[in-house]
Amino acid sequence: MQTKLTIMQKKSTINGFAQTLLNWFRDNGRELPWRQTSDPYAIWLSEIILQQTQVKQGWDYWQRFMQRWPTVDDLATASEDEVLREWQGLGYYSRARNLHFAARQIVALGHFPNTLDKIKQLKGVGDYTAAAIASIAFGLPAAVVDGNVYRVLSRHFGIDIPINSTEGKKAFTALAQSLMPEATGTSGENICGLYNQAIMDFGAIQCTPQSPKCIVCPLQESCEALRSGTISQLPVKQKTLKIQKRHLTYIYVRYQSETAIHRRGEGDIWQGLWEPVLKESGDRSQESGDMLDYNKMQLIAKDVKHVLTHQVLTVDFYLWEPTERPQLPSDYIWIKESDLDNYAIPRLVDILLSKL
Repeated sequence: MQTKLTIMQKKSTINGFAQTLLNWFRDNGRELPWRQTSDPYAIWLSEIILQQTQVKQGWDYWQRFMQRWPTVDDLATASEDEVLREWQGLGYYSRARNLHFAARQIVALGHFPNTLDKIKQLKGVGDYTAAAIASIAFGLPAAVVDGNVYRVLSRHFGIDIPINSTEGKKAFTALAQSLMPEATGTSGENICGLYNQAIMDFGAIQCTPQSPKCIVCPLQESCEALRSGTISQLPVKQKTLKIQKRHLTYIYVRYQSETAIHRRGEGDIWQGLWEPVLKESGDRSQESGDMLDYNKMQLIAKDVKHVLTHQVLTVDFYLWEPTERPQLPSDYIWIKESDLDNYAIPRLVDILLSKL
């Protein structure tokens, strides 16, 4: 395998690699609704949803957003709570808040930004998302680099530089850009957009993480990993993730058909979402936990495990039906139980509430 990457490939190799992927894509590319439009708003929305979401799950959310807010102006006039409620279940809720903020940026600008630099200025839009929008919506020659692209490039060119290292990110970004074909085809097609979609689909369908379809791969003759038998070893990723373990106790308070909830603050998971009374082990800042008598409550669920990217949560869930309205910290509000569906809550809380 190559431990150092030579960015400048022969022109024939570049053209052959890109053309092979384009040919493959025309026969095998996924038919997705946001690929049937050139509306930058619809394309941007799909890219934000798919940042941390599988296509199968994101499809329904994209359609619901487009039906409820068919234009960026519609989305900008919505409240953040409405957007968070529609996003519920997708996780990584900062995406929804950034989406809403960026919609207002676009409206203030007067049009959807149509240059790579301007697109990057939208809240929540990084290099990958900006390149995807720029190429697919506007035909700009900006190469995308995501997990699928890392995998395809590292295997095909036999590159074992860790993809999550500074060196790796720079090297793969430069290689991806060097492979980008000319901006337009002879028939006026948006070749840049098609190529980016082709290499992403190729990684998702053909060059998969497990059991890639090497026997029927159109790139098998030039694939270095297939030649050297290193497919399962690529791409290389440094192990840097530290998993935090937390124990949470939720108490659903029911008093005269009302319940108490509060909005989660900044700097932690589920920012801006609503939840029942919470007590976290080791947290002395939550006054509510010190006045709760668990002997007067009904245990609904114990040791429910919920896995996030960087955290593993273990949760107990109680139902409390006091005879008098309890005094809770000032950030809690009382609402009718029937109105709870109007508030955006974390997926975990939704699962717990379904056990009541």
